[in-house]
Amino acid sequence: MKTYDAYKESDILGVNKVPKDWKVVNFRYLIDVLTDFTANGSFGDLAKNVNYLEEGVSRLVRLTDLRADFKNKGIYLNEASHNYLKKSELFGGEILLANVGAYAGLAWIYEGIEGKASLGPNMFLLKFKDVLDKRFAYISLTSFYLHSQLLDKATSSAQPKLNKEDVKSCVFILPTLKEQTQIANYLDHKTAIIDALIEKKELLIQKLQAQRQAIINEAVTKGLNPNAKMKDSGIEWLGEIPKHWAAKRLKFIFKIQKRIAGELGYDILSVTQRGLKVKDISNYKGQFSMDYSKYQIVNEGDFVMNHMDLLTGYIDISKQTGVTSPDYRVFELIEEKCNPQYFLYISQLCYKEKIFYSHGQGVSQLGRWRLQAKEFNNMTFPFPSFEEQKEIADYISLNTKIMDKVLVETEKSIKKLKAYRQSIISEAVTGKIDVRDWQQKKIN
Repeated sequence: MKTYDAYKESDILGVNKVPKDWKVVNFRYLIDVLTDFTANGSFGDLAKNVNYLEEGVSRLVRLTDLRADFKNKGIYLNEASHNYLKKSELFGGEILLANVGAYAGLAWIYEGIEGKASLGPNMFLLKFKDVLDKRFAYISLTSFYLHSQLLDKATSSAQPKLNKEDVKSCVFILPTLKEQTQIANYLDHKTAIIDALIEKKELLIQKLQAQRQAIINEAVTKGLNPNAKMKDSGIEWLGEIPKHWAAKRLKFIFKIQKRIAGELGYDILSVTQRGLKVKDISNYKGQFSMDYSKYQIVNEGDFVMNHMDLLTGYIDISKQTGVTSPDYRVFELIEEKCNPQYFLYISQLCYKEKIFYSHGQGVSQLGRWRLQAKEFNNMTFPFPSFEEQKEIADYISLNTKIMDKVLVETEKSIKKLKAYRQSIISEAVTGKIDVRDWQQKKIN
């Protein structure tokens, strides 16, 4: 791809130069409307005049709805509430910008949904003057040079947050309107190709994960002998199990521990969807108690679970000694003839199939759906012989090894494609490449 004939120096971080004829302007001069939910009234007035409903005439568009592509359970408004929020009514085509929390600085184009809609809290609504192509504005907001400005402003305090002045004070690289449209057309075409490749790889991951989980589910609950005689386990989620298996309550398999560290100097362990990881606290800015002497000890071989969040939490076996949050649950096997890997597989199944979730309680909308210790202890797991536990664990390991390798390689490939997508966007919107003569090839 060719470059422009002449460039000029730029003071924008990460952008050394821009095409000579392009403008570098303050974003405030390109914005026509910058508003949000709170523009409709004070917090007190909003509380009195806006009623959230499970069903209504208008949908409140939140960040969580955009991330779920509106396939989640929404919040709705009645006619009076919708009319009260008229300053942030949505019609489709608006650019929305998250302004609070971990996603502060991320932009979306609201494509519109069936029926009325209104902007929810924690987002800005942006409209632009005629000198700025809306598609080009959105693409620029997703590019490194502009998004990094927003991110830097949002994370300047403990709680990531953007105010309107933060957005207005960003520096924007502005080609001519004709070039903006051409760049948007070029990037629409190029990113569509990349997005299609990413989608195919993500579908492959979904299929492999489903196949992998099916292998695990069948093996840990039904065993490896398809001709084994079965019996009713008496447990709804478990159904039938091999006749020669036992079924035991967890209090006879595990013992919950609560060993307080009492001193500093340990590695801090965190439960993630990829297992138990050592937390890097060298440059940690998030919510974290630097006095982790009150954290609980985790010994090598202990099970650690996030029992506070049964939707996105997980469970793993520790490969080392460390400490973890007092909000996690640490427990160890007390039955002598137990294969740890077998019980890890079945415990992870209970997260993925929402078995733990069905035994939990709390406020799921706030991410606090927890499994009380009493409920945990009274849950029942299948209990094959020690020899069969090992056979099942070895079988699962052998039959998922290739899948795991393909999953890792596919995830790496997706990461590279996303990085390539971002590099194309950054090169085009900052003028590193000249796409003025680009034309989409016609397929005969």
